[in-house]
Amino acid sequence: MAIQTISIDEKKDLLLTSSPQSPSQPVNSKREQWSKKIEFILACIGYSVGLGNVWRFPYLCYESGGGAFLIPFFIMLFLCAVPLLYMELAVGQYTRRGPIQAMGMICPLLKGSGVATVVISFFLCTYYNVIMTWDLFYMVNTFRSELPWFHCRENDSRCQESVWTNSSMNASSLSEGVRAPSEDYFINRVLERSDGLEHPGGMRWELFGLLIFAWILVYLCIFKGVRVTGKIVYFTALFPYVVLLILLVRGCTLPGASLGIDYFIKPRWELLLQPTVWVNAAAQNFNSLGVAFGSLIAMASYNKFDNNIVKDVLSVFIADAFTSIIAGFAIFSVLGHIAFTQNKDITNVVTDGPGLVFVVYPEVFRSMPAPQLWAFLFFFMILCLGIDSQFAMVEVVITTIQDSFGPLVKKYLKRKEALVAVVCFISFLCGLPNITQGGIYFFKLIDKFAAGVSLMYIAFFEVIAIVWIYGAGRLADNVEEMTGARPHKVIVFCWYFLSPLLILVCHCAVGEGGSSLLLIMGLLSGDLDLQYDTV
Repeated sequence: MAIQTISIDEKKDLLLTSSPQSPSQPVNSKREQWSKKIEFILACIGYSVGLGNVWRFPYLCYESGGGAFLIPFFIMLFLCAVPLLYMELAVGQYTRRGPIQAMGMICPLLKGSGVATVVISFFLCTYYNVIMTWDLFYMVNTFRSELPWFHCRENDSRCQESVWTNSSMNASSLSEGVRAPSEDYFINRVLERSDGLEHPGGMRWELFGLLIFAWILVYLCIFKGVRVTGKIVYFTALFPYVVLLILLVRGCTLPGASLGIDYFIKPRWELLLQPTVWVNAAAQNFNSLGVAFGSLIAMASYNKFDNNIVKDVLSVFIADAFTSIIAGFAIFSVLGHIAFTQNKDITNVVTDGPGLVFVVYPEVFRSMPAPQLWAFLFFFMILCLGIDSQFAMVEVVITTIQDSFGPLVKKYLKRKEALVAVVCFISFLCGLPNITQGGIYFFKLIDKFAAGVSLMYIAFFEVIAIVWIYGAGRLADNVEEMTGARPHKVIVFCWYFLSPLLILVCHCAVGEGGSSLLLIMGLLSGDLDLQYDTV
């Protein structure tokens, strides 16, 4: 796809500057564009389909009614997530700006919501790559003759291999201080965890080197702009599906797999009467698609002006929902096998967050032939899932700097490659507290308040600015200018009423101050659970 001709750009600028229903600032006619439409779609899929689909959705489905959870999940998908996805792609494509400039053109009064999205994305950049660092640590260790998390370390009285192999040892044993080998490996070998937030300890130099490598990977993905990024996403967005399907087939053939799948899909209809189930469904869709992080606006700003947004929305949300369901079957088939081999109830092995990826799931490789190969494929899949989301968030920061300080960037840094290097280096420095011996406590704290509580405020004010102050009707007119067709009336209705309401309900449900106080007290005391609620 070549850069648009001057005549088309001039026509587009005329639309933007002359229409009384449009933002008043002209568009940069020399803005970079995606080479092909499929590259933009894959980039959005890679960004939206991330770690939450693997370690959060299956647990929520199990906890919120099994197969019955799919009813509120899809209702919330169509009433909240899809309209907001459509809204952000339309704003980015029409204004051809990053989130700050786009919000400034749409609603100068609430331009701060755009600033907040960039700040949140920057915070996420600093610690999200730490998860990639842990993953790389495991990947490197898959090349050993025996996977190191299968056995306890010497002279470690708190670690007992019988936790996984003896049916008399269960979750209550873990609460008494006894750890399984895989949990002990993650806490004492990977993290070298200290006793609390007030004890940062020393730097984990192995993780330090791997964090540098992780940032080099991110830099190589985005330093040449969206034209090169568009080529990379062919692999990073599609390869995880290959591994996920392989793990699904392998998991379904393991003894006891049907036990886990039954727990995953067995409907518990009575739970649909509980409000928290519906809130969980809305929050999962909201967080999984990545609304209000600014990445969707930034990536859409590199589209052609007449790009068909509806096709993009359909592709992204179908891929996201499909991945969540397939991941659920793949994960729970393995959890069922673990419960079967250990003669436990599956409730004693079900978990979510990094505890699933780095503690529970690695244990299944013990019963597979060539465990090193299976472990490598699994952790390489996690790397691909995470790196797409990571470089999309970094792109938000870079796009914002280019849009806001373009002349200064050209004057002092000369080239975009230098700007990307500076952003990556600063993000690397800010992420260093996460890889100290007490870094996991800092990680938990910033994850809770940067990506959790704050996000609901930002999303609410972003929707208010776009659909109430600027106007959903005016945004629909803008979509018609670009594509020749107005959004469906149901979408406009969701913009006006349902989406703001659902965001407010989710915020009231998950943004309670009491839980924040308990979190801080737990971090200071060192009483940290490995189950995280991460986006």
